[in-house]
Formats: sequence, C-alpha cells, structure tokens
Amino acid sequence: MLLQRILTALVLAAVAISAIFLLPALYFYLFIGVIVLIAAWEWTGLSEINKIFGKIIFLLALILPMLGVTFWTQILEAVALLFEWPGVKEYSGILERLVIAPVLFWIMMMVLIRKVPDELLKLKLKKCNKAFIGWFVLFFAWMFLTKLRAYYGTDAVMYFLALIWVADIAAYFTGKKFGKDKLAPAISPGKTIQGMYGAIASAIVCAVILALYYGFPMMIATDFALLSMLTVLISIYGDLFFSLVKRRNDVKDSGSILPGHGGVLDRIDSVIAAAPFYYAGIILIGRSVFS
Repeated sequence: MLLQRILTALVLAAVAISAIFLLPALYFYLFIGVIVLIAAWEWTGLSEINKIFGKIIFLLALILPMLGVTFWTQILEAVALLFEWPGVKEYSGILERLVIAPVLFWIMMMVLIRKVPDELLKLKLKKCNKAFIGWFVLFFAWMFLTKLRAYYGTDAVMYFLALIWVADIAAYFTGKKFGKDKLAPAISPGKTIQGMYGAIASAIVCAVILALYYGFPMMIATDFALLSMLTVLISIYGDLFFSLVKRRNDVKDSGSILPGHGGVLDRIDSVIAAAPFYYAGIILIGRSVFS
C-alpha cells in the first residue's frame, strides 16, 4: 500500500511540475480547473448532491466564475472601450482584495477544529450550505493558485507546492517516529502534534533554502520563513477540515480515482486551504521577491 502511494505521488508530482513549467498560462488555468472540477464532483457526493442535474449545476457554478476571472482583464478593457470609461481599469485589483474572505474562513476553521471538534462533527447543515462551502473553498483555491502563477511566475507556484509536499512527508515520518499526542483525535486519529511540529520545522528548512537560492536580505528571508510556517499550519488544518467532512459522512476517502490516495480531493485538501493564505502573504511581502 505504501509503495503504491509513493508511486502515485511521484507520478502526480511529475505531472504537476511539468504543468507548472511547460504549460502556457491559459493552459495552466485549464489544468488546475480540471483538477478542481474533479474535486468538485467528489464534493457533491460528500454534500449529498446525488442527482446528476444537481452535480452539473454545481460544476457550472464553478466554471462560469472561473471563465470570468480568467478573462477579467479583457472584460474590463472591453467595457472601458465600449463606454469610454478609462477608470474601469482601476478595478483590476479587486480580485486581490477577495483573498481576505478565504483567509478568514481558514483561520476560523483552524480555531474551531482546534477548540470545538466534537461540536463540528455534530453540526447540522443544509445541503445548500454544504454546497456553498464546497464552492467557496474550491473556487478561491483555483483562483489564487492560478493568479499566483500569473502574477509571480512559475517559481512561486513551485515553491508553494514543494512546501506543502515536503511538510506532508515530514509530518508523516515525524509523526510515525515521535508521535504521541493526538492533534485532533475525534477527526483524524492518525495526526499528531509531533507530526505537526515536524511539518512546521520542514517549512523553516524550505524557507532557508529559498532565501539562500535567491539571496534574500534578512528581512525578506524572515518574512518568508514566517509565511512558510503559517502556510504549512493552515494546510494541516485544511487536511483536517476535509477529514472532518468525510467523517461526518462516514467515508474514508472522497473517491477512488488515485491508487493509494483515494480521490483528488484527498490529494489536494492541504493545497485548497493553503493557496489563498500563501497568496495573501506574498502580496504583503511584495511582488518582486521571485524576480
């Protein structure tokens, strides 16, 4: 089982790295979009949206705003030209302001999972509320991962994904070797506080390597170390959030498309939570850090 999991992970990593560095921006948007839509299909099952019509509506609710975000600049330019409103272009930065909502959501979920996990497991939600939560986290994960590539380049995306991958590996082996105290036993009995510390420590190592590679000054290097640690912390609770959803539905995996890993949602749960937070952190540090 472990060998199958490792082989699948290596193939997925190779595909992801190839997409980051080889695909033009528009095709990269499409690549990430397809992954998110597969995850969205799995979310419909977790949300008890069982009818095909409902599943298709949910996918369309993602596809349409994805198209709007992708061609946002062109839409603004067309409106400005049509109505002779040059000031319309000033609204191009509105997309970045939207990052506040998912960042606050994931911070809130981290606190709630840490403080009241049992209450979350018992919480009753309507089907429409479950659908909206899924739409919210999936859409913003796609949006800010693709914008990360568009505004900061391939290196920024590669570092982000490498950070999550390394942290996941570090958490697994640290937890296996030293894990004693459960992080959230009611939600995911396998995760330990020691594993979390191992993941956070790996984030510091990643930040140091990045700072040395780019020759960052001390202030920027410190900022990146802090951002890396917090991004990994959010990613861990993103994983726990989806574990919570699966436990509420009494299922182990969101799907079975990936051998050894379950569904696509099982594989990208950490990325979904961490992408908006990491993007917001890059905005605060500054656009030029990867240039």
